[in-house]
Amino acid sequence: MDRSFLSTIFLAFYVFVPIVSSYGNANTCRAFCGNLKIDYPFALQSGCGHPGFRELLFCINDVLMFHISSGSYRVLGIDYAYQSLVLLDPHMSTCDSIVLGGRGNGFVVEQWRAPYLNPTSDNMFMLIGCSADSSLFQAYHGKRSPCRNVSGMSCEEYYGCPGWDMIRPKQYGVVYGSGPPGCCALPFEDIKAVNLSKLGCQGYSSAYSLAPLRRAGPDEWSYGIEVKYSVQGNASFCRACEATGGSCGHDIDGKNDLCLCSGWNSTGTCDLVHSESHRRKWSLMVALAGFVTGTIILETSHLQ
Repeated sequence: MDRSFLSTIFLAFYVFVPIVSSYGNANTCRAFCGNLKIDYPFALQSGCGHPGFRELLFCINDVLMFHISSGSYRVLGIDYAYQSLVLLDPHMSTCDSIVLGGRGNGFVVEQWRAPYLNPTSDNMFMLIGCSADSSLFQAYHGKRSPCRNVSGMSCEEYYGCPGWDMIRPKQYGVVYGSGPPGCCALPFEDIKAVNLSKLGCQGYSSAYSLAPLRRAGPDEWSYGIEVKYSVQGNASFCRACEATGGSCGHDIDGKNDLCLCSGWNSTGTCDLVHSESHRRKWSLMVALAGFVTGTIILETSHLQ
């Protein structure tokens, strides 16, 4: 056999063997960002997870970030049993620091995401430095203040934080007429969106309850935004997919569920594509064997 023949055989194995062996490699979704586990319905890779949470989480230098229309937030934790996330806005006020200038993100989700994501009922938003023209107070002008306690937390307590030492908050009573209070606490369902510019506020803070624990004071509150997530759709499809070794995903349009299996995507479970995958892999092996055999016969006939 001459060198050209040996080169042909080598080229065949060099090109086709990697292609054949690539069939059956798992199309898995990334599972961690730093020490945070990323599981259904969330995902980092395109096509993974529930379509309602696509393009929501991003892993940057092992830091998990959550991005919606109002801005980007760091994810402090995900509780899959309670179906909640805890987010941190870097420009949100805390007990030690009051951030003004309208720099905070607040919390506003895209309309199509609203059925999937909402702050929990135990989450208190404290709006700081709102103007008298704010829509928040217009409906209550001269009447009882819309501000109230949320899950045992209030602005009256928050005024005791050291962050207020450089600011003189306007203390308020049951009725106000001279202007809005320096801090107004509300649950998310009362305002539906925390948009500082639209509300005419200079800043905000957010704290959430760790019931049944009762924190002694605002210096011990849990600051951040606790968001409850809800999975809409066919939960049984995902359970069946994972039971057969697959990962739950969706198509490009985000309209149809897909089960991401070992090298193949299925509209059912991985059991349905397992045999088909082996058939295709076997077909490629047969094709490769046929190519090599034909090449050998052709080369042998030329030598005779």
